[in-house]
Amino acid sequence: MKDVYNASMNIKFPTFVLLLLGSLLCDRLKAQDQLILTQREQASVINEWLEYRMKHLLPELMDRTDIDMWVVISREYNEDPILKTFLPAQWFAARRRTMLLMYKAPDAGNVEAIAVARYDVGKSFQRAWDPEVEPDQWNRLITLIKERNPKKIGINVAEDFGHADGLAHTEHQLLKQYLGEDYSQRLVSAKDLAVGWLETRSQPEMDAYRQLQSIAHAIIAEGLSEKVITPGITTTEDVVWWYREKIKSLKLDTWFHPTVDLQRAEPETQNKGDFANKAEEEVILPGDLLHIDFGITYLRLNTDTQQMAYVLKLNEDEVPAYLQDAFSVGNRLQDILTSQFKTGSTGNEILRASRIIMQNEGIKGSIYSHPLGTHGHAAGPTIGMWDNQGDNPGHGDYPLFPHTVYAIELNASVFLSEWKKEVRILLEEGAYFDGDKVTYLNGRQKRILPIPRPKHMGR
Repeated sequence: MKDVYNASMNIKFPTFVLLLLGSLLCDRLKAQDQLILTQREQASVINEWLEYRMKHLLPELMDRTDIDMWVVISREYNEDPILKTFLPAQWFAARRRTMLLMYKAPDAGNVEAIAVARYDVGKSFQRAWDPEVEPDQWNRLITLIKERNPKKIGINVAEDFGHADGLAHTEHQLLKQYLGEDYSQRLVSAKDLAVGWLETRSQPEMDAYRQLQSIAHAIIAEGLSEKVITPGITTTEDVVWWYREKIKSLKLDTWFHPTVDLQRAEPETQNKGDFANKAEEEVILPGDLLHIDFGITYLRLNTDTQQMAYVLKLNEDEVPAYLQDAFSVGNRLQDILTSQFKTGSTGNEILRASRIIMQNEGIKGSIYSHPLGTHGHAAGPTIGMWDNQGDNPGHGDYPLFPHTVYAIELNASVFLSEWKKEVRILLEEGAYFDGDKVTYLNGRQKRILPIPRPKHMGR
């Protein structure tokens, strides 16, 4: 397929990539009408993005973390989470034992990427092992390391981030054994490099992330509508499994099983909020306030979204004002949280500052936001947890960096005199932090979705 040259990014993009980015203008179309690339096209985009990240992101990250060599080793079906982000789209796992070596020489502008393997690993990692010449793969790795004489050899061992702790015990022991005492003393944790690699989004990725989020929004809106829900018949689990089938029909993936639950005015009804004890399957009735937690995976990126809908009663043609007012408290809590996003602030600092403001404003709620990207619960600063609204040592102490994406996840508890109890407004939206401000990937929900939907309403 014809290539088009993008001078601003100094990289060639296939025509279908530009078509993908052009589809951003159609972000409010129904999910099935949006441009979802074929498997072959997706693979090409993923591989182009990987090359771009290797050329433009990795050198900066290695300089930032002061690591001049990074070694990633995995055996088949016991893959380091980092390894998978370096594999081409056509690879689903390591092959036998896969060894990748990345070296940035002093003052070099690029990273030398080597595969200690029988073949190239994608376009970025060039084969550097001939078993006919050196039968021992480990010996070849050590020769390559010593030829470059690095100051620090980063390996994926980390206490605070599982994403950066993927070097298996056996591989670690063998590496030290083959390296010997002198070079083993140069081994350091690559935690900050690994987290930086996972959390930092490139411009080409961000150009497409909005469309990914818009697809998720469109699927959510369709599921929380009269097209799927018949009050008095449809159950919460019916809707959950509709979402699973819908995802498959669109040739997308999900990284977690969706949940759909409800709150209603009856005092004996258990309201959503206890994450450790999910409510049983329930029949959806008029007057119910519905909540969904939903995520999709596309182009190796993930969404994580929570939205709410209300089932209109027979005498209602819009969501009651008191419920919409309660929903607005959730939006206000989002604003409080995102106002505290500042480069260099840790997740714990952002949480503490946000909670002071919400308490001063009399808002009762919880904040439990997390990075989003290559993984759903991704690497980066944790900003609260649903079961801990205090400091989270380790992952909560990690600072905020620019060009990162977050799931702005939280809930606000609002007492409704009409219901004579609290209602929980549970929200989650993907958002991008550019270093100065937070921008929602495809906007955010500001009004509760009515079921059935008035004809004049879109999403």
